[in-house]
Amino acid sequence: MAFESLFARYDRLVLFDTETTGLQYSRDEIIEFAAVVVEPVNGVPAIIREYDELVALAPGGFVPPKITELTGISTQDLRERGLPKTRVCRDIAEMFAGNCLLLAYNAHFDLSFLFYMLLRDGDPSILKGKDKLDLLTVYRDRHSYPHRLCNAIEVYGLTGKVVNSHRAVDDVIATVAVMEEMEKEKDDILNYVNLFGYNPKYGVEGKPIGSVTYKPQPYNPRGPLYL
Repeated sequence: MAFESLFARYDRLVLFDTETTGLQYSRDEIIEFAAVVVEPVNGVPAIIREYDELVALAPGGFVPPKITELTGISTQDLRERGLPKTRVCRDIAEMFAGNCLLLAYNAHFDLSFLFYMLLRDGDPSILKGKDKLDLLTVYRDRHSYPHRLCNAIEVYGLTGKVVNSHRAVDDVIATVAVMEEMEKEKDDILNYVNLFGYNPKYGVEGKPIGSVTYKPQPYNPRGPLYL
C-alpha cells in the first residue's frame, strides 16, 4: 500500500463515501456511510478499520425509487437495518479524532452532506481543523474528461479488482485503490490538500467549505491547479 508521503504530516488517513436520498445537502439525507481508516503499522501503511453502515431515515423520510434503483437501498432496508444518525455521528467522530486527513472522491459533495448530518445529530466541530483532500480534483488535473470514479478505475487498470457500484463500501475501497495508483503516477498529492477544483460553468455547488480553497478547473488538464 502507498500513502507513505502523507504520513510525514498525518497520523491517520480516513477515506470515506456516502450514499444519499438526493443532491440537496440541506434537505436530503445520508443513507449509507462507509470509511476506511489507514494508519502506519510497524512503519507500513495498513487498513486498520473498515466501516460500512446503513443510516436510518428521519421520521417521515423515504428513499426515492431512482435512488433505490441506483444503490439497491430501499426505505424498508433502512427501517430494518439502519443505525440511528446519532450513533453514526459518534462513530464518525471517533474515526476523525486526532491528526487525520479526510479524503474522498468528489469530497465537496460528501463533506457537505456530512456537515448537515452532524449539525442535526452530532457535532459539526469535528470537521474543523481537519485537512481535506479531494481525489476527483487530482484526477481532473491528470486526465481528460470524463472524470467519474468508474473512469478512474478503468484508466488505472483496476477493472475487475474494484468496482464503482454506487454502494458506499465498494466506492470507498475503489477510492483507496485509485489513490494508490495516483501516488505511483506522480508525487505531488500533498499539493492538493485543502484545494478543490470546480466546474467553471456551474461554480461551487452549495456552501463553500471555509478551510478549502476553490479554483475553477477545466474538463481537460492545463497544468497543475496548485500552481
